[in-house]
Amino acid sequence: MRSVAGTVLRAPVAARTWREVGYAVTGTVLAVPTFAIAVLGLVSSALSLLTIGLPLLTGVLVLARLTVRYFRGPARLFLGWSWPDPLPARRRGPGPVRWAGAVLTDASGWKALAYCFARLPLMAAAAYLGGVLIVGGLLGVTYPVWTHRFPQDPPWGGPWGLALQGVAALLAFPWYFRLIVWLDRRLIRALLEPSPDQARIAALETSRAALRADAAALLQRVERDLHDGTQARLVALGVTLSRIGLRVDEPELRVMVAQAQGAVMEALTELRDIVRGIHPPALDVGLSTAIETLAARSAVPVDVYVDLPDRPAPETESALYFSAAELLTNVAKHAGASRIRLDLRAVGGALRLAVTDDGRGGARPGGRGTGLAGLVRRAESLDGALRVDSPSGGPTTITVELPCEL
Repeated sequence: MRSVAGTVLRAPVAARTWREVGYAVTGTVLAVPTFAIAVLGLVSSALSLLTIGLPLLTGVLVLARLTVRYFRGPARLFLGWSWPDPLPARRRGPGPVRWAGAVLTDASGWKALAYCFARLPLMAAAAYLGGVLIVGGLLGVTYPVWTHRFPQDPPWGGPWGLALQGVAALLAFPWYFRLIVWLDRRLIRALLEPSPDQARIAALETSRAALRADAAALLQRVERDLHDGTQARLVALGVTLSRIGLRVDEPELRVMVAQAQGAVMEALTELRDIVRGIHPPALDVGLSTAIETLAARSAVPVDVYVDLPDRPAPETESALYFSAAELLTNVAKHAGASRIRLDLRAVGGALRLAVTDDGRGGARPGGRGTGLAGLVRRAESLDGALRVDSPSGGPTTITVELPCEL
């Protein structure tokens, strides 16, 4: 009982109370522009029934998602709260239309917009009524000191009755602010914080991206070790065997040396193929140069069009390179084409590789010997997609799309 009474008596001067007061006051001021965003969202939602409001509504939802960080700053400063950003809106392909569709159908934006609408009334109620309790309580407690300036007795029990009311108000205001802060915390958890499932998905996606980056770096280290270590030693072994062969007079020994040299050369060739499969040397100077090198080696003439504003991530570069190599090989082996067009460019939020040939057509992702099923799995592992447009008689266009940021 004493601890409860002590908590109640200490509450008006507790640091927590005044942090909550500061949070409510600053929250009221900072909630004004976000409330304007919420009102704009209501207007644009009504206009969206006529279609003309959809672009405006999309922009409002994007702004609403940004307010998650805006609200998090004061919460972290005054109360030590923090929560993660909402997950990126998932779109089904590149382009502004699909991006806008992803924003309009993303629940995080609508929840943030709802919080923008509820925040100002809640914080205004906290600041106004809380301020009335604080100011009124201070005036009531001190009224007996300056009551001589007002000779007429105040209502509700005279000066000392008013003083008791002031004490009650000062003892009550901390709990009022705590109630408001508790309600605000509930709203934040419901509208701004990702759900446990969403947080788990975000953690898994982050882990997968880290694993992909680590795998790419590991493959590059393996390629470098094989190229600079094992391959160099095999070359030195071949040179040594050549010198031994020159100094051997017995025919049987020369045959054995020649066989050993042949085995070394076969091992060296296989090792070089493995190195190229792990990390093509052409990628060291960039994907554009690597694609042009592939096209130059193709058995079928290739027209290359590459437009990449920035260099992609290593795992994306590797996937696009091997996809291009597999597609060019498929055309040479199966399509009977006389010309190929290879187009690689950034479109929206994705990189699009399109390989078109004038061959016989009829390609299918599950077709035997084409390797398209493997390309589908490679693209899907990076949240991408592969599309095949190959009517009988041709032409055939195979498109691989991978997101720019993984």
